[in-house]
Amino acid sequence: MPTGAPTGGLVLRRAIRGQRGRVIAASLLGMTHQGCEALVPVVVGVVIDSAVATGSSASLLRWLLVLAALFLVLSTCYRTSARITEGTGELAAHRLRMELAARVLDPRGGAEANRLPGALTSIATNDARRVGSVATVLSYGVSAVAALVISAVALLRISVPLGLLVLLGIPPLLWLGHLISRPLERRSETEQERAAHASGVAADLVAGLRVLKGMGAESAAVARYRTTSRDSLAAALRAARSRAGHEGAILALTGVFIAVIGLVGAYLAMDGSISVGDLVAAVGLAQFLLGPFQLLTYVNAELAQGRASARRIAEVLASPVTVEGGRAAPAAPAAGHLALRGVSLGALRGVDLDLPAGSLTGVVTGDPAVAADLLLCLAREQDPAEGTVELDGVALTGLDPDALRRAVLVAHHDADLFESTLLENVRAGADGDTTAVDHALTASAADDVARLLPDGADTLLAERGRSLSGGQRQRVALARALAADRPVLVLHDPTTAVDSVTESRIASRLRELRRDRTTVLVTTSPALLAVTDRVVVLDDGAVRADGPHGELLAADAAYRATVLA
Repeated sequence: MPTGAPTGGLVLRRAIRGQRGRVIAASLLGMTHQGCEALVPVVVGVVIDSAVATGSSASLLRWLLVLAALFLVLSTCYRTSARITEGTGELAAHRLRMELAARVLDPRGGAEANRLPGALTSIATNDARRVGSVATVLSYGVSAVAALVISAVALLRISVPLGLLVLLGIPPLLWLGHLISRPLERRSETEQERAAHASGVAADLVAGLRVLKGMGAESAAVARYRTTSRDSLAAALRAARSRAGHEGAILALTGVFIAVIGLVGAYLAMDGSISVGDLVAAVGLAQFLLGPFQLLTYVNAELAQGRASARRIAEVLASPVTVEGGRAAPAAPAAGHLALRGVSLGALRGVDLDLPAGSLTGVVTGDPAVAADLLLCLAREQDPAEGTVELDGVALTGLDPDALRRAVLVAHHDADLFESTLLENVRAGADGDTTAVDHALTASAADDVARLLPDGADTLLAERGRSLSGGQRQRVALARALAADRPVLVLHDPTTAVDSVTESRIASRLRELRRDRTTVLVTTSPALLAVTDRVVVLDDGAVRADGPHGELLAADAAYRATVLA
């Protein structure tokens, strides 16, 4: 973990510190509520000694009024405290979700490494909720401890041995409760990890359901999820057994402790050391103590689970970034001159490539890994292992990633659509420029898609655009990339699911719309390559050929086979 990175303890402290005022207010109200509850058996004992035993109606009425006042105060404090504590937990969880979202969306990347999207969702929901619960139960714990202290003081006034028994017995009980909670903490962490993994696998299977059906791989996918789900269930059952054992052990300890208090009180009453009213008060306090002890049991369990979840959140927040953030910003507006100098990354091998400002360049490769690594470099999702990528003469490593992506847009082949209207999907990157949106819809032929929908461009699309065909989704995604109107646009196979007539129309409109701005088409489509200024052929990760599309078709058999296959 990087130096200074968040830890589980730091995540917990920040969650509590962010709601400090609400926690203090809820704790004060809870202490008042518990204090009034502890005083009820004491007042009942006083009623017995000063009113019932003496037959004084005035004294009875006076103490009954005192009891009524106690119940009024404790009920008011309870309602107010409960409202504040629940809000505290929700606010703390919300703040954590915002931190997690900011980390996942950080332009430098890294949070998603080795984590399925469903796992990140589980951390941002379940784990954030559990850590938020720590802020909620903290005031409960303070109230319970206050109730124990008030009860001990009341018992000291009744009998010093009884008071000392409570005061000296509470610390060992709390220490034993902490020891008993350790297995629960470990198993809770495992439970959350398995549940997050199961959620991630489920999300992946749902997203690829059509592909799985097309391949006839449903049974293998079901078997995979069944195994993952069973592992998650087993971890959940182990955590449930641990929690049950934890609560049972704590209740047994507190039950024995309260029984000892009752027995000592009875012995003192029989010995004449305390009155009947004092005995009633002592027994009432002993029974009341069961509530604070149960509350502490609950708090201890929530803290154990909260600590486990906090560590998982800390792992995401402390994830090392994929690329280091530079400080500089591209010129506004950027000219758009891209250059790769000796770039090596994954399948790329010392690529030297110059893409002048305003050019329309095709890049052809038969190896999908080469295309993927090239896109990673141009989008600065990863930095080259060797060499540099430059924009207008400045290395991308010296540019702020967020500012860079406002100048260079890399539109991946598998870009998803949002669950919103077609028009809102296209507007997502347009910065409010309605003219750019209209031109993008026309250039991508997405306006034809809109005309086929029941509500036109205002038709609500299903999740990931599944209500559209593959070709329709591609056109809407292309329109979104074009509407962004970036100085540099890199498109990866934007028309693989589009018919040839529409593809030719898109190619000519694309060239016109992107005139005088740098555009890179990573594709093997002859229709798109025909409108480019030049085509660069990457073979075995290096530049093998460079020239106009027509010349390469005529002179290069390997190129011809790749493009016309």
